[in-house]
Amino acid sequence: MFRLSIVLLVVAIVAAIFGFGGIAASATYFAKIVFFIAIILLAINVLTGYFRKG
Repeated sequence: MFRLSIVLLVVAIVAAIFGFGGIAASATYFAKIVFFIAIILLAINVLTGYFRKG
């Protein structure tokens, strides 16, 4: 998921360079959403793994 957010950010940067502002804004928005979902899933995974071992 982190890879997907990085790819979306690269798409946003390339779109911004070529002047496609709407596409850049959309890609940035979706990259933020994917990044925060990945952070939440990572936190859940770390917490459940911690409780299983402890």
